[in-house]
Amino acid sequence: MVAGKPCTLQSIGVIILFLWSITFCKAQDANPVSVHGALKVQSGKILDSHNKPPQLRGISLSWSAWGGRKYYNHEVVSWLKTDFKINLLRVAMAVEPDGGYLKDPIGQERLITTVIDAAIKEGIYVLIDWHDHHANLNIKEAKTFFKKISAKYSGVPNIIYEIWNEPERVEWKVVKDYAMEVITEIRKNDKENIIVVGSPNWDQDIDIAAKDPIKGFKNIAYSFHFYASDPNHQEKLMNKADHAIARGLPIMVTEWGVGEANGNGVFDVQKSDGWMNWMEKHKLSSANWNLTDKKETTALLLPGASASGQWPSTMLTPAGIYIRQWLIKLNKN
Repeated sequence: MVAGKPCTLQSIGVIILFLWSITFCKAQDANPVSVHGALKVQSGKILDSHNKPPQLRGISLSWSAWGGRKYYNHEVVSWLKTDFKINLLRVAMAVEPDGGYLKDPIGQERLITTVIDAAIKEGIYVLIDWHDHHANLNIKEAKTFFKKISAKYSGVPNIIYEIWNEPERVEWKVVKDYAMEVITEIRKNDKENIIVVGSPNWDQDIDIAAKDPIKGFKNIAYSFHFYASDPNHQEKLMNKADHAIARGLPIMVTEWGVGEANGNGVFDVQKSDGWMNWMEKHKLSSANWNLTDKKETTALLLPGASASGQWPSTMLTPAGIYIRQWLIKLNKN
């Protein structure tokens, strides 16, 4: 028996090492989508497959037709996942500008599909954003696009559809009627994945939508936008969102920035902290605007930042440093 003791201890060591390796590999393989699974809307909240709010935190790419389009590639998505620790990527497909979907549908589909597929491969959630202020005027094209994209990605748990970015000053009925048509088109192919609907006045009149929400479809959420330092986006706007939440409206902050609504203005850290604390309180998922190297307050990168990620801190703007620190601190998966 004495002679067998070293063998027993060695065997125990091998078993411990084996169990540790399994645990380590599982941790390495874990990603936000494998952790949370398919998302759903239930009892006025966005929940994961474990019936808990996932509270996704991520970044929005910039307009896909302008300077920010150079960041629409797998290298950038991978860097945002590993370095910024995002678990949500918003793909802002430009619709009306030159080079956008109306003028170049094939080119835009190819461009956004590249980053959608990259997000899926990285195991993060991806918001497919019809980035159009006048979507009701382009409903035929929107239905064509979402019919095609929902057929391609039906049932893929990473996918979230955002069908109208920031309706301008139009009636809620206009937004709702548009949404009903596009939702119907998506649901022909994809019965489950969350669809995010806009609200009037650049996604600020969320309280109006809460009084007359869309019925007849499941897994419908509503977008809410704010810019933390904008004089018009303070207590009054927060109260509108609080009112909608109190009425049981499921909300996702699909776009927010540290500056003002025009992309510039003051970067007020205290006001940004206040809005962040508000999102944490309500466990709201969000995407920060925006990944570009344009010289403006809300841009996360300095002019000339590499188009393939690998950005040192010296190439991040004050907003970029702030958002990166926030994401690293709070995102676990």
